[in-house]
Amino acid sequence: MSIKAVVFDFGGVLIDWSPEYLYRTLIPDETERRWFLTDVCAMDWVIQQDGGQTIVEGTAELIAKFPEHETLIRAFYERWHEMIAGVLDDGIATLEKLDSAGVPLFGLTNWSAETFPYAWENFPVLRRFKDIVVSGRVKLVKPDPAIFAEMVKRVESHLPGIQPAELVFIDDDRKNAEAATALGWHGVHHTSAAKTDAKLRELGLPV
Repeated sequence: MSIKAVVFDFGGVLIDWSPEYLYRTLIPDETERRWFLTDVCAMDWVIQQDGGQTIVEGTAELIAKFPEHETLIRAFYERWHEMIAGVLDDGIATLEKLDSAGVPLFGLTNWSAETFPYAWENFPVLRRFKDIVVSGRVKLVKPDPAIFAEMVKRVESHLPGIQPAELVFIDDDRKNAEAATALGWHGVHHTSAAKTDAKLRELGLPV
């Protein structure tokens, strides 16, 4: 089967997001900062908001556990936009080559429903996608097979009858790419644009 559509993750593939960008200024000591982002504002906590929990609820829960770090915890979402450095030019270049060749593009991202509007307003490249599944809106997160099923449903509305083997999914998180592969997609673990482009070319895509 030939590839009929490509699905992109956003953070780490197209958009340069990292809590480090904010917390380097708030916690200059690297050891202390590493502890805070591993044990307090950890990714497991972020995923709760990405899965649909409100920022108010998530923040309150974490402050209850770590009251001595209230100011730093509140900063996570109050200054969330400072964690975005911009777009990743090499990832955007891959997207643009596919788009120019007429390959249908879709987005599948773990992202809070409350913060995603900032990205939508500030990164016009997101309007290139025919549809985007935002985890916080559907209350499902990668690598749950259910969110991939939701993505297939959205793609099918544009490309009736499409099969998993006709889809590519690009994600910088290995477990998400592997989840797509386990469902019959072509999961691509994005570690560099050059390697991703090479894999896409192997699949017959014009990059």
